[in-house]
Amino acid sequence: MFSPLLQGLFLGGSMIIPLGAQNSHVLNHGIKKNHHFLAASICMLCDVVLIALGVFGGAKLIATSPTLVTVISWGGILFLCGYAVLSFRQAWLNSYNSAHEKAEKTNKRPWLVIASTLAVTLLNPHVYLDTVLILGSVGGQFQGHEKIAFAIGTMLASMLWFYSLAGAAAKMSPWLNQAKVKRIIDILVGLIMCAIAWTLFNSL
Repeated sequence: MFSPLLQGLFLGGSMIIPLGAQNSHVLNHGIKKNHHFLAASICMLCDVVLIALGVFGGAKLIATSPTLVTVISWGGILFLCGYAVLSFRQAWLNSYNSAHEKAEKTNKRPWLVIASTLAVTLLNPHVYLDTVLILGSVGGQFQGHEKIAFAIGTMLASMLWFYSLAGAAAKMSPWLNQAKVKRIIDILVGLIMCAIAWTLFNSL
């Protein structure tokens, strides 16, 4: 039982840790110290629900429909490309100081953080590919208590990662909040989003 838990922990980490839309979103809120643990909690809870759906049957349901997998994949490609364009646009405009002043005015609005985090998570088809389809397919190979242990491992990976990312970003915010650093981060995010989108495209 301990082995499936570790497998879930390491596989879950390999799916969640690479920089994606969720990580970029949590990182951004951590840098601003804008309800960053709230954003991390929402990402984690969404992952927990989606992983559970995948491991306990959702992956098999999706896998039986190649058309649905293709639709989700194309949705993920479009979402990632759109996110990349926004990141490159922000880097091009280089208006980080004015954006920081605007963010200061909305820092005390947790409902905006909740809405934006849910949008970045649930409207991103790539999240479903990672959690429901991939992690769900692997978890579905286990039986009984081992399946539960695998699911707990993947969920634990999500919890540890998102809270660590939010805390580290807030701790390093004096350095990460510099305009030139933010610009580099946006360029890197855009490039990584394009790379993930290309990988999805090649898998079709």
